[in-house]
Amino acid sequence: MIAYRSLRVALLGGGSVGSQVARLLIEHGPELAQRVGAELELVGIAVRDVDAKRDVDLPRELYTTDAETLILGADVVVELIGGLEPARTLVLQALRSGADVVTANKALLATHGPELFEAAEQVGAQLSYEAAVAGAIPIIRPLRESLAGDRVKRILGIVNGTTNFILDRMDTSGADLDDALAVATELGYAEADPTADIGGYDAAQKAAILASLAFHTTVPIESVHREGITSVTAAQIESARKAGYVVKLLAICERLTDPDTGEEGVSARVYPALVDRRHPLAAVHGANNAVFVEAEAAGSLMFYGAGAGGVETASAVLGDLVAVARRHVVGGPGLAESTHASLPVLEIGKVITRYAVTIEVTDEPGVLATVARIFADHEVSVEQLEQSVSAAGTATLVIGTHHARESALAETVTALEASPVVSQIASVLRVEGA
Repeated sequence: MIAYRSLRVALLGGGSVGSQVARLLIEHGPELAQRVGAELELVGIAVRDVDAKRDVDLPRELYTTDAETLILGADVVVELIGGLEPARTLVLQALRSGADVVTANKALLATHGPELFEAAEQVGAQLSYEAAVAGAIPIIRPLRESLAGDRVKRILGIVNGTTNFILDRMDTSGADLDDALAVATELGYAEADPTADIGGYDAAQKAAILASLAFHTTVPIESVHREGITSVTAAQIESARKAGYVVKLLAICERLTDPDTGEEGVSARVYPALVDRRHPLAAVHGANNAVFVEAEAAGSLMFYGAGAGGVETASAVLGDLVAVARRHVVGGPGLAESTHASLPVLEIGKVITRYAVTIEVTDEPGVLATVARIFADHEVSVEQLEQSVSAAGTATLVIGTHHARESALAETVTALEASPVVSQIASVLRVEGA
């Protein structure tokens, strides 16, 4: 029988993901040792309350409230606390002690990523975070390594399972947002306070991480344009269905040319968008996630699967853990982040895409000409127009545009709102994925 050296693993956090990581480490220990070439010894689990009730039955002696001592005796630290503090302080302490770190903390990476990567690079440690963006879906390593020699042009991501479940239910059942959210909460997909999900905050953090990786550029979370799904209505969903689209909350990371300077930049943004039902992302149902990558040489790639869940996310954490443990066995410094491109992050007004604008107007002669002139005055070209007339003397216009600049579209909407022929701007949605 082969005798393996031992690597000490400290786990910070004993929640749904942490408990599953601990269970799998214990149950699959011999098999993991064969893959790594070293035994992965779980030396402790740092928690706030050692007596709290947990889903997984683990030896009580593993639990401790002394995270700092646990960190200082570890070769690898797995951080699954979440949030910014004390996670930031503990991860920095681990890295500065020379330990490798595996984390699933998207908020921490989106907010303090550059500081953490610099700390890791200074001591040759490894900071890995496959589980931070899309749960079990492998997307970080493909961007970080497999596509490092390619030129990523665009990423379209459904990276929040809660909002995808809500929008999918609205699309398939005709439910409104509140009813769909209630079902998501009942099934455990939505938290008691769903703001981070339906407000787009969770997806924005993931967009910052993906954009930084894909474009080798630091993209701060404050530079990510964010809109949630709180204003999406059942009427918009129905209108989209009739037109051959589905509404999805997308995290979009895109390499762009600045229309003002002609220089290359990047955009990171999150908002509900219309996706053609023939696009692969339209077939992502329920609480699943998917990331669609468009690269210059590799072409179109899609990564699909479970974006959350304790055991699913634990799979990604353990993948990182095996990889960093192998580095301890074979030697060599950790893999540093590549952010040397330093491309500017462009504001949302410089983004160019297509739009679907739904407006209520008075049903009288000359209205179409007035509306068309407003679009033309702001250099937004109309591609198609559908009109329906109600018995109340009003008409609904659904106007699809050619590609236009976001700032021009915003000025068009402002002018429409000020026009006496327009009763209401019912909906403005971008069209993505074409």
